[in-house]
Amino acid sequence: MQFREVIGHKAIKEQLIKSVFENRVSHAQLFLGPEGSGNFALALAYAQFISCTDRQLTDSCGVCSSCRKYNKLIHPDLHFSYPFFRGGEKEDSMQDLEEWRDLVITNPYFDMEEWRSRLDAQNKQPNINKAECLNILHRLSLKAFESEFKTMIIWLPEYLKNEGNRLLKTLEEPSGKTLILLVANHQDQILNTILSRTQLVKIPALSNQDIKEYLMDNKDLPEAQASRIAYLSEGNMQAALNFLKEEQSDNFYHFSSWMRMTFADKGAQIVAFVDEVSKLGRENQKNLLRYGIHLIRECMMVLSDMESLVHLQSSELDFVKNFSRYMDLAKAEAIVNELEKAHYHIERNANPKILFLDVSLQFVKILKFNTLPAGTQYI
Repeated sequence: MQFREVIGHKAIKEQLIKSVFENRVSHAQLFLGPEGSGNFALALAYAQFISCTDRQLTDSCGVCSSCRKYNKLIHPDLHFSYPFFRGGEKEDSMQDLEEWRDLVITNPYFDMEEWRSRLDAQNKQPNINKAECLNILHRLSLKAFESEFKTMIIWLPEYLKNEGNRLLKTLEEPSGKTLILLVANHQDQILNTILSRTQLVKIPALSNQDIKEYLMDNKDLPEAQASRIAYLSEGNMQAALNFLKEEQSDNFYHFSSWMRMTFADKGAQIVAFVDEVSKLGRENQKNLLRYGIHLIRECMMVLSDMESLVHLQSSELDFVKNFSRYMDLAKAEAIVNELEKAHYHIERNANPKILFLDVSLQFVKILKFNTLPAGTQYI
């Protein structure tokens, strides 16, 4: 991956390039940034730039033998470590390497949920175990085969836990020409002993403008739609891609219908809806719940007299304005809490029919306390 393919972060790119030309490449660096910020993409572009045999002033060449192998993630001196979902104590991440390469090439802004869905992990928990740590040490003990540096990119060192202490000596005193890049989202979940042995590269969330331009240039979205998705994504490119998928689905129809039938306490319609949504598949169910969370949060904007900050299309905007008339902030917050809990349980392989029925009944309880003028029709 080249720096020009990484969205935004111009100043950080310049800083990384300068460190190479000035021969100030720290052997252990932590690329710390929120989900979807592009910290993984930056780390990968940085590694490719260091390995490039014909570096340009602002980027790797993209055509040398090293760059071509980096583009396919098959360079012999490029190594990865990442959380995986198998339980065997002797298993490591290498068994998922092909899936990993495909995911990184397809979408370098992926998050744990995207990785989990690739492996169909169901309710298994991600793990970087003892065997994986030993595998990291083994690969770092090898001599560089083609490049000046051998590079290890460790995605989400938050999952190292106490086993990560096995890496401390290597982080502090690696063998010659070794580059270890840790890519993390949550500093407070990383072992302090690891933090103290790395140089911090802090990556901020992407700007709305960066995401908007990417969606317009690469997804052919009209400016209004790209601007709205960029606003809702809050600097998270993976969230923006999720919103794009949601807009191409029937989430608005499903969610608005769900709210209307629970508002009116239409029992037969609710049961039919639960039967339908339970057949959508887990990822579509999660997308529906995420979409609902954001739509209700837009209702909260309206209820807080901040309608100017609401970026929605006409049908969604009409729904939000109408639905907000029959809610208050407490009810909106209660609905969001139910949606977030449902998303949590769907991730952990809950029975969707039971779950969506329970959430629907909770919505009825929350919404039926609205007092409406006589003769008012539900939304």
